Amino acid sequence: MAAADGLELYRQALGNEKRLQDGESRRILCEYQEDWVALHGGAAELVSAKHRDPSADAYRTLNQLADEGGLAHLFLRWRALGEKPTCRLATSGGLASGDVQKFAATMQALRTLRLSGQHIAITDEHRPYIEKFHSAICGSSGKYLPEDWVKGSEGEVPLEEQRQQVARFVSMLNIQSELTRRADIGFAAPTKCAKPVVELLGFDVPPESVWNVVYGLFFTRMKAAGPRKDAVISPVLAYANGSGLPTPADRERELAERIVTMQDIDLAVMTAAANPSAYTSLASPVRLSRAAVKMRKGRCSDNSVERGEELRRAYQRYWRSRLSGDPTALAEREKLRLLLLRVSDRCDTPNMRSKEDWGADFWVAIQDALDTIPQERLPRGMDPDLLLGGISDLTNECKIWFSDVFDVAAEIDRVRRENRGSAA
Repeated sequence: MAAADGLELYRQALGNEKRLQDGESRRILCEYQEDWVALHGGAAELVSAKHRDPSADAYRTLNQLADEGGLAHLFLRWRALGEKPTCRLATSGGLASGDVQKFAATMQALRTLRLSGQHIAITDEHRPYIEKFHSAICGSSGKYLPEDWVKGSEGEVPLEEQRQQVARFVSMLNIQSELTRRADIGFAAPTKCAKPVVELLGFDVPPESVWNVVYGLFFTRMKAAGPRKDAVISPVLAYANGSGLPTPADRERELAERIVTMQDIDLAVMTAAANPSAYTSLASPVRLSRAAVKMRKGRCSDNSVERGEELRRAYQRYWRSRLSGDPTALAEREKLRLLLLRVSDRCDTPNMRSKEDWGADFWVAIQDALDTIPQERLPRGMDPDLLLGGISDLTNECKIWFSDVFDVAAEIDRVRRENRGSAA
């Protein structure tokens, strides 16, 4: 997601002239104040990135947002930086109805006040959610509690001013929820993140090549961040007479290994454009599960096959976890299987089968149908992605087909022989 942010900043920096201007200052600082910080001139946005597995479900309480979502830590860093940066939670988790969505509405309302230059006032409508978020920060095991919020501390901040600080923070907060999950990002990122840049520049290169090289740049910066190399070395003559305080340029040089500039991304993009074949992904081995073979027989794309395999494994992990200690899980699973079979049956229409290869259309139709199932009809923690994993699981059991029925075992043997012949 840091690489996605970097590509979007780069696209913005290119502008109408489709080139970086001299002195372009946009950059991303990796793994320092937060997971990353997007910087542009004197503006900064602290970003906390939280992957959330399907089994964890949406954020249902403000305590979860503060702790598991990292908002309490974001608040502490925001205060330490003089209440100047904006903040963002980027997460694959959703926001459940109730307090969490009402908190999100409060966030949007206060942001509107701030952007219009008005005073950030806590109205009766928004006070309950400001107070609940304040309580969530105070209850986060004390590890994210500002020192001057502690009762009896020197310079203790009064309770109402604490809530005013929370309101100002909320006005500078954005929650980017329901982002692409870890299992799918590798397939989605080239199209979603790199293709807009490739099209803007008018390059005739695969977006995958641009994504791979930019992702590699961010991967290196993220992994190289670590502790500072000189963290345990004595600061020899660091404060000698005449040395002066460190300047912003000095600080930036210290953090150079953690920073990705737009010039870095520009060089990476031009390198990929000059030699795209060097940065295309190696072909993955052909999947030989029954589900994969049946989807491929129905002319589903390789991306769809890979996604189906990933989601099938996630679906199986979900039920292994539930069945290990929940006596109601077995009955719920069987009820869900019947629902999924009903969905597949409704999507398998004569009109669809009128085409010679209809598997890809069937895969899309099933996804559209799964998206419409009300949450109350599903087991807890279940979402459309996991439901699609259930479809793949039933396909693997030969309960669902993406083409006319055929001998799956014979097809697997044929593909296996074909792979061996290609390897030879």
